[in-house]
Amino acid sequence: MKNKAVTITMVIVATCVLLGAVGWVVVKQMSPKAEAKEQSIEEVLSYSVDVPELTTNLSSDDFIRISFKIQTDGKKAKEELQQRDFMVNNIIIEELSELNATDLKGKKGKELIETTIRKRVDSLMQEGSVEKVYITSMMIQ
Repeated sequence: MKNKAVTITMVIVATCVLLGAVGWVVVKQMSPKAEAKEQSIEEVLSYSVDVPELTTNLSSDDFIRISFKIQTDGKKAKEELQQRDFMVNNIIIEELSELNATDLKGKKGKELIETTIRKRVDSLMQEGSVEKVYITSMMIQ
């Protein structure tokens, strides 16, 4: 009888340990990954591409002069983006030609164009992705 009680106790303890281990693995797998380490300014600059100033008409009678810095997630993405510069210029001109001067006023207008361009350019990318688009200069007349 005593031997049977020890065996049952050992089975229960082993089962609890096994369930605990499985639970820990499941929780680790399901928990969100730690945020990627923030890039240093040197990395941001080394993975960024400058888009020189473009001038184009808006949908209103105004025109815009604007330039950007596009931040990618790595060296290969930067190289690909540099090769696709004509496509990026086309996307920027297309998007701006759909907007009028009032669409671009204030912080929300600038965030709108940055987000729109980031999404469109990122959809082109095959090596890496676009992290952020920065407006480096902008003038509407």
